[in-house]
Amino acid sequence: MGIINIISDRKNITLNSDVILYIIMNGKIAEIHIVGGKVYQTRIALKNLEGLLKEDFVKVHRGCIVSVKAIHEVTDMVNLSNGEELPYTVRKKKQIVTEIQEKQKKMINALGKKGIPATKEEYCRHYSSFEYLPIAFTDIEMVFNEESHAVDWIFRYANQELAKLEKLSLDQLLGKSFGSLFANMDPKWLRSYERSALYGEVLELMDYSPEVDRNLKVICFPTFKGHCGCILFDLDTIKAVDSSNNIHKMWNTYLKNRTK
Repeated sequence: MGIINIISDRKNITLNSDVILYIIMNGKIAEIHIVGGKVYQTRIALKNLEGLLKEDFVKVHRGCIVSVKAIHEVTDMVNLSNGEELPYTVRKKKQIVTEIQEKQKKMINALGKKGIPATKEEYCRHYSSFEYLPIAFTDIEMVFNEESHAVDWIFRYANQELAKLEKLSLDQLLGKSFGSLFANMDPKWLRSYERSALYGEVLELMDYSPEVDRNLKVICFPTFKGHCGCILFDLDTIKAVDSSNNIHKMWNTYLKNRTK
């Protein structure tokens, strides 16, 4: 983990690589984009930052370095797990992709299994307080392909409410990957769970899930290394205290704002 000390807006700031998404130069000013959307501006040469962060970052063009944890995949742009897209030097694509894959593999291998339950019984003991929770909950482990891209997740723990929501039994869910159970995986969930598992972010999503044909609110948060926990609310069944129509009004307002 790299540490950088900068002066931004006349304040001394200490940042570690775990919270930095990418750094892009604007003239002689480095714009440091971190988890949560905040941007720090400081006068420093990119090569100095590269020296401090080189193990965790990849230079995608002459004025930009990106955290390998933040990269979801490389297509015609560098696609980040938070939905942002960054340009890269196309003539160096093969070199950039190779470096990204090597560093991501190293990062994923370093996650290890220490402290993670090894059996279904151990997961159940760890999450015993969730067994009778009247809200769906699951702990999922991210699955990475050979290119170190998050491509799926495995249900490691789930309570009965989650099984009810997914319309499958616990025996059908536990130890299985989402992709093996549902053919129509929506990448929006995958990217958010990846961010939570690798960057430690607590995220909230509200959207329609075609997999279970429900409008869902999901709160995901980091649990074990490479895992995240998800609390799922079925918005179609929640009743507001003062009016059962309020939740639907809020949902419709949310959907309208998303399309703007």
